[in-house]
Amino acid sequence: MKRNIYIDFTYFIILAATLGAVLVLGAIVAPVVFHTDKILVDLLLDNYNAGIIMGEIFHRFSYWVYFVAVYVILYEAMRYKSGERDAIAFGAAVSVIFTSFMFSAVYAPKILEMQAIGVEATQSDTFSNIHIASEIDFKLLALGLLILFVRRLMLLRIA
Repeated sequence: MKRNIYIDFTYFIILAATLGAVLVLGAIVAPVVFHTDKILVDLLLDNYNAGIIMGEIFHRFSYWVYFVAVYVILYEAMRYKSGERDAIAFGAAVSVIFTSFMFSAVYAPKILEMQAIGVEATQSDTFSNIHIASEIDFKLLALGLLILFVRRLMLLRIA
């Protein structure tokens, strides 16, 4: 069966773009939003309002993450069906899919729900635990994307 290079190319672009977005959101956007005191002169955002802004950014990003999870499912199923099975790629794909759905369907909505309740809810231990878990999930998503990208690239070179 002939390989469609455009499908592979699109897959790599989507994985790389998503990895880039995860890194930018986590390493650049979040620190800027939560440390406005170092940037702004007359206008300062408290942690609650900065969290509202970050929550909206992550809420919008979660739509892209849903798309990526579905695209990974379809692409990896296509590769599996064509006999291109690899344990590392499979494990990384499962990791990307799982962390994507956890971020988009569990953590982001739960954080937004607690933010809607008010400042008191965001200062609770429950919110703190959910936030820490979402940060870990986001880092695992980045790692899964990186491993999947590199492994699929290696397998493409072999094929």
